[in-house]
Amino acid sequence: MPEQARIVIVEDTLSLARVYQDYLRADGHLVDHVVTGADAIERLNQNPPDAMVLDLVLPDMDGREVLRAAAQISPDCKVVVITAHGSVNVAVEAMREGAWDFLLKPFTADKLRETVTKALAGMPSISNSPNTDLVETETDKMYFDIIGGSENMRDIYRIIENAAPSRATVFITGESGTGKELAAEAIHRRSERAKAPFIPLNCGAIPKDLMESEIFGHVKGAFTGAVSDREGAAHRAEGGTLFLDEICEMDLDLQTKLLRFIQTGTFQKVGGSSLETVDVRFVCATNRDPLEEVRTGRFREDLYYRLHVIPLHMPPLRDRDNDILQIANFYLQRYTREEGRDFEKFSPEVSALFARYTWPGNIRQLQNIIRNIVVLNNGTEVTLSMVPRPVNSGTEDDHFGSATIEAPPPHPVVSRETGGTGRLWEGDPEALAFLAGARQMRKVVENHQTGKNSQLVGVGTASGDRTGMAPRGLSDNGLGYSEIRPLWQVEKQAIEEAIERCGGSIPRAADALGVSPSTIYRKKQSWEDNGL
Repeated sequence: MPEQARIVIVEDTLSLARVYQDYLRADGHLVDHVVTGADAIERLNQNPPDAMVLDLVLPDMDGREVLRAAAQISPDCKVVVITAHGSVNVAVEAMREGAWDFLLKPFTADKLRETVTKALAGMPSISNSPNTDLVETETDKMYFDIIGGSENMRDIYRIIENAAPSRATVFITGESGTGKELAAEAIHRRSERAKAPFIPLNCGAIPKDLMESEIFGHVKGAFTGAVSDREGAAHRAEGGTLFLDEICEMDLDLQTKLLRFIQTGTFQKVGGSSLETVDVRFVCATNRDPLEEVRTGRFREDLYYRLHVIPLHMPPLRDRDNDILQIANFYLQRYTREEGRDFEKFSPEVSALFARYTWPGNIRQLQNIIRNIVVLNNGTEVTLSMVPRPVNSGTEDDHFGSATIEAPPPHPVVSRETGGTGRLWEGDPEALAFLAGARQMRKVVENHQTGKNSQLVGVGTASGDRTGMAPRGLSDNGLGYSEIRPLWQVEKQAIEEAIERCGGSIPRAADALGVSPSTIYRKKQSWEDNGL
């Protein structure tokens, strides 16, 4: 970096330009100012500077035209673009077109000087920032708890770096399993609120009748079961960050109250009469298309525009280049330590398979696949035979990435004989349990209990001894009464199969099963509480 660098500021607001000049001159640089894009291009032709601070909104042209001209005329000139909150995506596109870094208005003098200094030194602002938790090793790159160093993830890191110091709301979108909560936590940890609480709240996991209490709290006696006062997430997040995950799952009535809370910073507990004021930063996320939710009337338009200040889209794993193998190696090492195994690496065939697979369940699916490999196998190298379906299916189309679950027709998929390729044996209880589904299995159980259809196939092996419990007309040998599984087992299997087929997305699984996401979350919690 030259000791006295030549810097040109391209800014049509004179007051801002003077401020930027003063900031950079304090470091001993020679700083000039031009107002229009045409003047900037002329300066590049006549006397190219070492760096350029470029506002993307200019009176005579799009700032990106100046950026493209700089790339052609003076490739060594480091361009730092300036953008407002609502145009972060434009800044990211500018990065792809050759900008060295970008600044998000408003920014501090220190932020401007630090960014320009690093640009002049040829240092990427993320990987070399002394205050950034980006760790690089032979097998992984991490930004806080986010693994990956692909170009589109580095764009994500740059947005987080610039957005974190602000109070502006960040709206994170992306498919299930892409790491939206990790991104939200990174924003919190990179901000000045890092020492205050980070409170995540999943709007799809809590019944709508309890959601208001979860956010705002309640007073004793506010409703049946409210035996004492309870503080909500808003109060617990005081001074920190409130992360509203699956925000599009929120009931419309509660969206109105959330909008008022965001606008005023005040709220009222359920059953309470006094207003409370808190200082929180809002980050929200969804795996749906928020604009589509607005168009269909499921999400308030005014709330959308209040929350959608800084958009951040988490890319799916299939679009993250070499990150797939970096993430896979990271979790292979972690799970190997946890499970006491000997794995050190993936075979070349497995690496190629992982890189080729589309990963509809994203990082969550990759985690589960590697956990499965480590738990069920051992050795120093993961081989192709250890990789379970659907990843090791032999065809690109054999995965559970579809948006809906369609049970196969009973014929000719279900066969009376075993061993048919691509067919299910009607004596296979696990196959019929899923094909029938929980609702159909209720009919099976009822028919058995009333003595009808005694030839129907049982759907698994019941736990416990049921000898002597068979109703009249049912034999207790072969595939009789004792073969009927408890309904909760059939229901649990159907739900878990649906979640797997939907790539780990509970909302999608719920939609396919015809129930609400909160129903699945409650059932999963009940199974865990009872050790099932």
